[in-house]
Amino acid sequence: MSQVFDCSDSTQLIGAARAARQAIGRGELVVLPTDTVYGVAADAFSSDAVQRLLEAKGRGRQSPPPVLIPNTAMLAALAAEVPEPVSVLAEACWPGALTIVVTANPSLSWDLGETGGTVALRIPDHPLAIEILNETGPLAVSSANTTGDPAARNIEQAREMLGDSIAVYLDAGDVVGDGSASTIVDATELTAEGGSLRVLREGGVSRERIAELLPRVTIEP
Repeated sequence: MSQVFDCSDSTQLIGAARAARQAIGRGELVVLPTDTVYGVAADAFSSDAVQRLLEAKGRGRQSPPPVLIPNTAMLAALAAEVPEPVSVLAEACWPGALTIVVTANPSLSWDLGETGGTVALRIPDHPLAIEILNETGPLAVSSANTTGDPAARNIEQAREMLGDSIAVYLDAGDVVGDGSASTIVDATELTAEGGSLRVLREGGVSRERIAELLPRVTIEP
């Protein structure tokens, strides 16, 4: 039976954070709010937990989840390298709706699926998500929906789709904003001098904003 916490009730917040942390530690799944949509979270360093996440959504290993982090310092730990244009994007757009795909640090022991040696990183602009991330460390997080269905913008929608596959639901009300997904960019070809960047999905951060931040970089479709 899933636990559901009303995080708009301050008396439930401590218990909610504890339950979420403990569930993640056991390799279970948690639904939490982000600045874009609700997300399903799993311990990024537990291959079993990540597989559980993929199964809950009805996805295969060819669709690895992004990883949410609480601060830019963790970017340097998880990426093989952080060229200056990546730092510029992170500093300007995080926390926020930009997911940056970088080459993963090869020393990391994790299995997110068929990533091709990359990892997609983002800092969400939501205080509860950041609080949980500060306690748990990096979380593999994908939108809270079953494959083919719209991403959940409130906890009721998430529960309807995911049910008891989730150990803990953190209800923070409807997601604020228009529900736009994060923009996803492939930054693996960026260098200190510039290089090129591919926009894999347009979302909350516009192509024009990225080009403005990175005038020396070629922005590809």
